Amino acid sequence: MTAPASHVDPFDLVIFGGTGDLAVRKLLPALYHRYADGQIQPGSRLIGVARDALSDADYHVRVRDAVIKSLGSDLPEETLHGFLHLISYHALDARKDAGWDAFAAAMHASPERVCVFYLATSPEIFVPICERLREHGLNHGRARVVVEKPIGRDLKSATAINDALGRCFAEQQTFRIDHYLGKETVQNLVALRFGNALFEPLWNAEHIDHVQITVAETIGVEWRAGFYDGAGALRDMVQNHLLQLLCLVAMEPPASLAPDAIRDEKLKVLRALKPIDESNASQCSVRGQYRAGASNGGAVPGYLEEIGRPESRTETFVALKAELRNWRWAGVPFYLRTGKRLPERVSEIVITFRAIPHSIFGESAGQISPNKLVLRLQPDEGVKLWLMNKYPGPGGLRLRRVALDMSFAEAFGVRNPDAYERLLMDVVRGNPTLFMRRDEVEAAWAWADPILAAWEAGQDAPKGYTAGTWGPSAAVALIERDGRTWHEDAT
Repeated sequence: MTAPASHVDPFDLVIFGGTGDLAVRKLLPALYHRYADGQIQPGSRLIGVARDALSDADYHVRVRDAVIKSLGSDLPEETLHGFLHLISYHALDARKDAGWDAFAAAMHASPERVCVFYLATSPEIFVPICERLREHGLNHGRARVVVEKPIGRDLKSATAINDALGRCFAEQQTFRIDHYLGKETVQNLVALRFGNALFEPLWNAEHIDHVQITVAETIGVEWRAGFYDGAGALRDMVQNHLLQLLCLVAMEPPASLAPDAIRDEKLKVLRALKPIDESNASQCSVRGQYRAGASNGGAVPGYLEEIGRPESRTETFVALKAELRNWRWAGVPFYLRTGKRLPERVSEIVITFRAIPHSIFGESAGQISPNKLVLRLQPDEGVKLWLMNKYPGPGGLRLRRVALDMSFAEAFGVRNPDAYERLLMDVVRGNPTLFMRRDEVEAAWAWADPILAAWEAGQDAPKGYTAGTWGPSAAVALIERDGRTWHEDAT
């Protein structure tokens, strides 16, 4: 079971790229869950759009297969049939006129409804699609457009895309999605900080030694090779996912949960980031590229062999030491790390508190380690608080660090909805809190661009690391020369 779902009136949702990987793996299973939980009402319309020449029946077969592959074969047949009944298909090419008049006529049939256009496509056709929607009058006041990251590949291109989107849809109609912001643990970070008296008084440089944010994947580039080789880990992950997590950790308490109250505070964090450029990139950044090794129990090729481009200098791993120039966080480093072909699939935020100022325990008690607050985003969402405790027994006072461990699934006895489930329904409700505002996107690029420029100017190839390891040795040196080490779950 899941938590009770809030009511949503019937709506229309159009997925451009409706046969693509994002739609098949994430969006359609998420929509099925929302329907099965009663949040998507009968009469709503879910419309797949792509260039493939498919009938509604053909598309239903694809959707059915996608949902069963993602969620299992034991789904209630009546529920699955009802879900498929909401779905139709239109064949369209974003850059051609054919089919658009018929599509627009179908969409205008319910002008009173909220209509969501989800662009699950490659970024280069975001603008052509939006321009077609405007030309056919589909950008009316109850319409919303959802665009996936990355928005651009640098500040200049992001600004151009945002300008073009702004000519078609108002800012309040534009939802720039980062699915990490829909994860339960990210939501819970706000509740943890601002719903309890315990942590917020300690949430500053006086009590926190450093913060680590890790997003690790065991997979390689797989089907994304064409896109990924033109982007790399910094554009694909750091500029959006990791910086958004950093913002939620570091932001000041907002005045309320109003969407712009939270986004205003995140923007302040982005603007407070200390620049990383040619003057300090070699000390504050590491980029790597995986070589042949082992992953998930089998041998895997290196990145260059996988993509078939031996000259590629694209990074598949990034480690950064970021700092904020403000009173709350002055002197507290934020270590960011992400990469492909790493040993574990894990996303987590680790808050390491300062060591106690004086120990009253003798050497026989053992080492006293700093407290850590660990927020695990995946694969098992939850929170751990590492504390020093006495080891049980009469053999003297011996200390050991143990974790107070809360799994969301176990604590609440409900299924944690996928991030896309929450975010899709937030778009329908018109709630932009968990989406990036234009100025956030551009502030993030303004910080990332000098790092990319420094790497380009340096002409150094990414440092190699064996697939199945935690990245190049330089990433270990990045944190250990500060007297710290990367977090492992048992430490």
